[in-house]
Amino acid sequence: MKPFRLGLLINPLAGLGGSVGLKGSDGVVEEALAKGAEPKAHLRMQQALEVVAAYKDRIEIVTSSGNMGENLAVKLGFNTQVVHHCGDKQNQSGTDLSELNNITQRVFTTQQDTRDAVKALLDQSLDLLLFAGGDGTARDVYSIVDDAIPVLGVPAGVKIHSGVYGITPKASGLVIKMLLDGELVSLMTADVMDIDETAFRQGTVKAKRFGEMLVPAEPRYVQAVKMGGKETDELVLADIAADVIESMEDEIFIMGSGSTVAAIMDDLYLDNTLLGVDVIQDKQLIATDVTAQELLQITNGKPTKLVITLIGGQGHVLGRGNQQLSPALIKQLGKDNILIVATKTKLKALEGRPLIVDSGDPELDVALTGYYKVVTGYHDYVMYQVANPDLVE
Repeated sequence: MKPFRLGLLINPLAGLGGSVGLKGSDGVVEEALAKGAEPKAHLRMQQALEVVAAYKDRIEIVTSSGNMGENLAVKLGFNTQVVHHCGDKQNQSGTDLSELNNITQRVFTTQQDTRDAVKALLDQSLDLLLFAGGDGTARDVYSIVDDAIPVLGVPAGVKIHSGVYGITPKASGLVIKMLLDGELVSLMTADVMDIDETAFRQGTVKAKRFGEMLVPAEPRYVQAVKMGGKETDELVLADIAADVIESMEDEIFIMGSGSTVAAIMDDLYLDNTLLGVDVIQDKQLIATDVTAQELLQITNGKPTKLVITLIGGQGHVLGRGNQQLSPALIKQLGKDNILIVATKTKLKALEGRPLIVDSGDPELDVALTGYYKVVTGYHDYVMYQVANPDLVE
């Protein structure tokens, strides 16, 4: 049987700025590393590939050198063909593959490396191109591929507005498993979106559609395009804010990003980082636009609650634009101290699909499943499910 030719591409720097509050990685790699950020894209791609590890004898991975794909594919034991070599110094020799998950070296790849790698992969008669990154990476892939071959993204960036990604890394792997199992998987076109990161860091979302790519049409595993725009029903947002504020006592409250949470901050007459994470105590602001490490330090050993909302159209509550809320922090807080706020309009727009957590820690994601009391107004709540993020049935 002819092997399944899987193109593999990793943007090693994707998502680097998320955990340190930089809201992206474009142009801030040095700053992110100086703040203690560690590359995570390899871990995300590894979670996807481990789903199909049992199919190694039926898969041929075609990839770029070193940390753009080769190292991980070899580490996991796949038949690997390298068709592109980039300027990644760490890939020539000397990389300890057993330590790949703990990469902290300063490995710099560029936008041009990504595009050159895609060009090389496009000539290889691939069945599917699997790439790890964020919206910037999706744009780079699209600029070369257009709709020439099917693609699927493994979410590893801070910004994931595009509809070409699996809802989690494992979900991306499950789509490939379906193909290998011979299941009928249709193709659909999905939007490639990106935002202006400079404006994003200043609190403004300017999303732009750049085109479409072909992706497997499997709505259980492939995410929808993010719905844009702020909530406009001020009365509903005011009711949600009143309920949350009434419940505030002496605990520390971590206030997540998004317009629904911003409404609570407005009603407290506190400055708010719309696209970042702030911390309040006794209804006073004690820290703004904090990083993952700062959150751990501020809340260590202190009663703390987390207030978060969902991304409209997608349903993600963790792992999209709020990587400051690290697995270590969520474990420290505990599931019972997570407070989800949302309008019923946002919940109804999901059309019954569950809320999703994609923290980067698969075991934690499973532990966070279940039904949550979502604040939808003043003393008004609905029970809504956070499902197993990788939809294991």
